[in-house]
Amino acid sequence: MKKFSFKIETSLNNIDEKKWNLCASSNRDFNPFNSYQFLKALESSNSINSNSGWNSAYIIIKNNMNQIVAFVPSYLKTNSSGEYVFDYEWANAYHRAGGKYYPKLQISIPYTPVTGSRFLIDETFNYDEIMEYISSEIISICPKIEASSAHITFLTKKESQKLEKLGWLIRKDQQFHWKNNNYDTFSDFLNSLSSRKRKNIKKERLKFIDNDINIEHLTKDKISDEHWDYFYQFYIDTTTRKWGQDYLKKDFFYKIGSTMKNEILLIMAKKGNKYIAGALNFLGKNTIYGRNWGSLVDYKFLHFELCYYQAIEYAIKNKIKTVEAGAQGTHKISRGYTPVITYSAHWMKERNFHEAVKKYLDYEVLEVEKSKKILENYLPYKK
Repeated sequence: MKKFSFKIETSLNNIDEKKWNLCASSNRDFNPFNSYQFLKALESSNSINSNSGWNSAYIIIKNNMNQIVAFVPSYLKTNSSGEYVFDYEWANAYHRAGGKYYPKLQISIPYTPVTGSRFLIDETFNYDEIMEYISSEIISICPKIEASSAHITFLTKKESQKLEKLGWLIRKDQQFHWKNNNYDTFSDFLNSLSSRKRKNIKKERLKFIDNDINIEHLTKDKISDEHWDYFYQFYIDTTTRKWGQDYLKKDFFYKIGSTMKNEILLIMAKKGNKYIAGALNFLGKNTIYGRNWGSLVDYKFLHFELCYYQAIEYAIKNKIKTVEAGAQGTHKISRGYTPVITYSAHWMKERNFHEAVKKYLDYEVLEVEKSKKILENYLPYKK
């Protein structure tokens, strides 16, 4: 008799909120994006499902006593949009070989390049045993649902090491995170930098004093629907101008404002009596997660001020250890952000394609690690 059973639900409406959050919070690296509230806001606002290509397929694992032991946030994807671990070349190669790459099984948090547990396992049960069971079931279910592959993105290092032993292919990439070295003030942080970098940051920040721009840090009940109205304007305007896609619907922001107000830091820039730009951050236990930003104006360095320096100031003031400023961006290095490795795991149904991807990743992983070492030589801190 099997110890566990595997079930897929297509809506969070059919999943108990308290049990989901219990499993999500069992992990020491818990962040707000694994929460029921964040995923429900995506679902109920039609930011996923609908025409997004993200079709909800939440995995539920029960033991033979009918107790839920784990959840997995997973989606049947019909495209590769909004993932931040790009597999477009893999999809093209698969199609050129005569295969059908989509749908694929995507285990991740939609539109969110933030590392966190992807197997939300109740800590009262055996972690390794459940990990092994989920891995085997995902591999066995892909042919049944006609999925070409399974992809687990921005998972933890611990999960990646376990899955590598189980035959998954591990891919590495890098982001840039700021670390709080017990600074008491922003000036303390500046004093840890080389003279030239310190002067550059001071010069950038003076632009906003000269332009009479006021900046507000809004949390909890200080955030109103009016702020979300402004922020959605910024979000739409910026994604349109940058040839991006406005994945998030307006209702998504209202919903997180209602259900996650204690986990949100909204940084807004104001000129006169009108808001002109804003940055949306989420608050974890010891981390600020920078997620979206937007602006109706084109002030030089405004993006750096709202997304980087203001987040650093907030972290220092509130004794927060880390600021994660999202995907990509080597320009963050000169502003004190250091390169950090991120992980993803991949499994391909076709064995020949699986081996071809493995050869590619063997090379890519070395290049990522080499790049990290090179970039560390350009960190702005005093030697």
